[in-house]
Amino acid sequence: MTANRPFKHPTPEQSAIILVNLGTPDDPSPKAVRRYLAEFLSDPRVIELPRWFWLPVLYGVILNIRPRKSAHAYQSIWTDQGSPLAVHTDALTKGVADVLKPHQSWLKVASAMRYGNPNLRQVLRDLRERNTRRILVVPLYPQYSATTTASVFDALTDELQQWRWLPELRFVADYYRAPGYIDLLANRLRPSLDPNRHLLYSFHGIPERYVRAGDPYYCQAQATARRLAEALGREPGSWSLSFQSRVGKERWLGPYTDAHLQALARRGITDLDVICPGFAVDCLETLEEIAMQNRDLFLAAGGKSFTYHPCLNAGADHAQFLAQLALAQCRDWFDHQPVAASADAFAAHLREQPDAGRLAAGVAE
Repeated sequence: MTANRPFKHPTPEQSAIILVNLGTPDDPSPKAVRRYLAEFLSDPRVIELPRWFWLPVLYGVILNIRPRKSAHAYQSIWTDQGSPLAVHTDALTKGVADVLKPHQSWLKVASAMRYGNPNLRQVLRDLRERNTRRILVVPLYPQYSATTTASVFDALTDELQQWRWLPELRFVADYYRAPGYIDLLANRLRPSLDPNRHLLYSFHGIPERYVRAGDPYYCQAQATARRLAEALGREPGSWSLSFQSRVGKERWLGPYTDAHLQALARRGITDLDVICPGFAVDCLETLEEIAMQNRDLFLAAGGKSFTYHPCLNAGADHAQFLAQLALAQCRDWFDHQPVAASADAFAAHLREQPDAGRLAAGVAE
């Protein structure tokens, strides 16, 4: 078990909701990006290759080449407040906390990153110091994939294996079909979409072999797109779906976004709206890859107008939805009265022991 300062038994019990996002470098420098990529790309959930093969490639080749290029991309979207993903995630967490403010005396809403900071492990340890006995974890991935959602679960359980007193744990695997989610997207998009323009849904891709092995991500992305098209009243042919961000030489889910939008332009579709409903908040993949790189590709291929529509980000409607999602998962916790573990009996026990002085440091007077 991980060594920690003595536990204070009378500490009132707490509950917590943790919103977990992918992560981001601490700053847009090559050094920080390399540190982030090393953690991200060494995750066996992300790269399912034998470690003996992959790690020499990662540390011997990729991390000597890619950080500088990626740092340049991060620099193009970095804000005065920091990384857009971190800024939006932090603001969204504050929004959810505001919705749940009546319960703030015993319910904490926190954010964490799977890679980078604030690190999920440290967030969990901070909650343990507060005697948090119930934890709901909400990965900010509407659609499930082993590369994202399951990786959060891995990190969560890796840390909890070190705890002596495990909390009650609840985990949201996906929420693309949660009540209100499609309406949330549709209501946000409807005022800014032109029904005469083609609508492209771009989802982050994964290798095809992951889907063949049982990953449900492809089906959940397709279901999200169909349901949202219905909610928006879009006719077949007025929208399409593609997958972005492929790397390496193996086949990934298709059609690939960059090739697909070029094909759309060649077919005579000149006006394009693009949304990324697989991302909760805007990040490098939406702001730089889609809104910059892919916009340029579409226009160069003959397109006339390209509009990227932002993610839900920290909107009040998004915060309200996530708060309601949390309530649905742990409503019974709201009937729980915060209590302190009784120290009286334990203190009496310690007075009878020869080493009471050593142990009593962990029991408040």
